[in-house]
Amino acid sequence: MLQSIVIFAYLTINYKMIFDRLIMKELIGWKDRSSRKPLILRGARQVGKTTIIKEFSKRYKYKILLNLEKAEDKRLFAEGAGVKQIVEALFLSNKIEVSKAADTLIFMDEIQESPEAIQLLRYFYEDYPEIHVIAAGSLLEFAIQEIKSFPVGRVEFLYLSPLNFEEFLLAINSEAAKQLKVVPVAPFAHQVLLDLFNLYTIIGGMPEVVDRYIQSESITSLPRVYESIWSTYKEDVQKYGSSASGRKVIRHIIETAHLYIDQRIKFQHFGNSNYRSREVAEAMRSLNDAKIIQLIYPTTDIAPPVKPNLKKSPRLQYLDTGIVNHTLGIQAEMIRLKDLSKTYKGAIIPHILTQELISLKNEIDTKPNFWVREKTQSSSEVDLVYTYDQKLIPIEIKSGPTGSLKSLHQFVDKSDHPYAVRIYGGAFKIEEAITPSKTKYTLMNLPYYCMTQIDAYLKYFISNY
Repeated sequence: MLQSIVIFAYLTINYKMIFDRLIMKELIGWKDRSSRKPLILRGARQVGKTTIIKEFSKRYKYKILLNLEKAEDKRLFAEGAGVKQIVEALFLSNKIEVSKAADTLIFMDEIQESPEAIQLLRYFYEDYPEIHVIAAGSLLEFAIQEIKSFPVGRVEFLYLSPLNFEEFLLAINSEAAKQLKVVPVAPFAHQVLLDLFNLYTIIGGMPEVVDRYIQSESITSLPRVYESIWSTYKEDVQKYGSSASGRKVIRHIIETAHLYIDQRIKFQHFGNSNYRSREVAEAMRSLNDAKIIQLIYPTTDIAPPVKPNLKKSPRLQYLDTGIVNHTLGIQAEMIRLKDLSKTYKGAIIPHILTQELISLKNEIDTKPNFWVREKTQSSSEVDLVYTYDQKLIPIEIKSGPTGSLKSLHQFVDKSDHPYAVRIYGGAFKIEEAITPSKTKYTLMNLPYYCMTQIDAYLKYFISNY
């Protein structure tokens, strides 16, 4: 199976270091707005923040690019100068007239290294609104804790994730990317898209990994890249923990959490440890803030707005499924499979699809939820719920027949609308169904690869059925 994917990809590959990212549309919208505020681009390390802003900067006549990990760039902010002096110094050193401010982008990379620069963002907004200012940083939550006055209301945010499947296709197969946008998908494109989605599920969406795959056309060249990325996250442990004991708990979670993906977890004694619930919860929150391992909480709501129930056990979600596969040591096994739905106890497909949903929300820091109904004698759980058109849509990830959708049926029985979605490895189809309680509903069966197009499919579904 993999050989055919590699051959197909090889014929259509476009060798490039700069990937087409969907967030570019949001950046262009920000540039064109008159009400623009300084923008902070957030996301975990190595998801492509610096690369996308440098590419975006080509849209400006003038640009000032700073890296605040460099002493010479950081020094200007550390000296206590006001925003006027800083602007004049930056324009002077870059040989730009201050009168050209409206055509200039100032990009402050790794801004978490300078709390002074973060605080000054409010004065860029108040005193120099004509200058386009973007900052990026990977561990901003921890830097913010050291800032006495964060510029609330004077900045705006965008969030960047690893490449999702649509972006992956834009990198390796532009024709397949065009077919992905056709709603509903053409039958002739189904198997190609499914094979490419399987490839994406195996290697994940970290930009460096995808770039290495494009250059080598081989998965065997990727382990060294995964190790490099994961080692960087482990080395950052000292920045996540507020104490030596806290860092020890975080290190334990990083080294064991991959064994519990797509499971509901308890904080107490997590990973067969002796750590208390409070210690694990604090460490999990730090990793969640860093976007490395996130907590996906359940809801009991059947209509918007969705409120996560923080008292109930969450599921674990890694930044990237490819890293999980590498850490679990299952990529070689996955290459040989045509159907990945049973991989690692059925956990990998739900994990990648949750990752896909997270990638769609660039403007807000939010995560999807799953639905639970917990009673003394029984419990039910729908894999994901998604808000669309003031409706809460249940999404089950199943490879089996519709008759096995017990939890989804319980949601449908309570819901105020007749729409439900099953994500599976089969072809697109819509069917009329009925629950054991005789509630009629309409089920849209979507192939795995359609998750990034969920809004377009729900619009088609609800408008026509």
